[in-house]
Amino acid sequence: MQDDFDIGNVGANDTDLATDETAPQEPSDVGASGGPPRVRIERFPVCPESMREYIPCLDNEDDIKRLPSTERGERFERHCPAKDKGLSCLVPAPNGYKAPIPWPRSRDEVWFSNVPHTRLIDDKGGQNWITKVKDKFRFPGGGTQFIHGANQYLDQISQMVPNVAFGSHTRVVLDVGCGVASFGAYLLSRDVLTLSIAPKDVHENQIQFALERGVPAMAAAFATRRLLYTSQAFDIIHCSRCRINWTRDGEL
Repeated sequence: MQDDFDIGNVGANDTDLATDETAPQEPSDVGASGGPPRVRIERFPVCPESMREYIPCLDNEDDIKRLPSTERGERFERHCPAKDKGLSCLVPAPNGYKAPIPWPRSRDEVWFSNVPHTRLIDDKGGQNWITKVKDKFRFPGGGTQFIHGANQYLDQISQMVPNVAFGSHTRVVLDVGCGVASFGAYLLSRDVLTLSIAPKDVHENQIQFALERGVPAMAAAFATRRLLYTSQAFDIIHCSRCRINWTRDGEL
């Protein structure tokens, strides 16, 4: 495999992190050594700043507008653009983005500039979810149903259901409507791996907080489609006031 190639010119609005594999490759003159023709690889430009929060399969407004109904949360499901309508630019990082704080410190604090959203502080300030201290977000460990902290909540679950046995009987958990993912963050110290999911809704993209903290997470919603996991992929499915009507369609 040849790895000898010329890189296209990089402008002020280009990135050096990826190349456009769909761009035509233009043969250049044969090198002085008489080797194979060299090719120029064009680069993806950076998208406009207005697209900093853009997620192609969740912000596809054209397809969302054509939905016959959104009463059951269909707009929060994935609606990926057609192959010929994909992005031809890279979504930019937030202004002032820094290297993430490493785990385990990231469980308790992340840089504000990396996830510059404050609505959760306004909406959930009394539930001990998240606070802003100078240039960082702090996570006290609380949640809607466990304002006194995830650790205490996990202890209570263990007392009520001893067979849950976090770290032995229970090793893989799905947390639905995860908020800032404190439930999953504190389970990591109990040898439990949690996938935290939440929709991209009026509370901005909560999943960004989870990922910035170092917790496995994905933007997803339980609406009209199943997630792409088998029925026994998780030992426990946790829903703390996630407002999902589990029996709406006649079955769990």
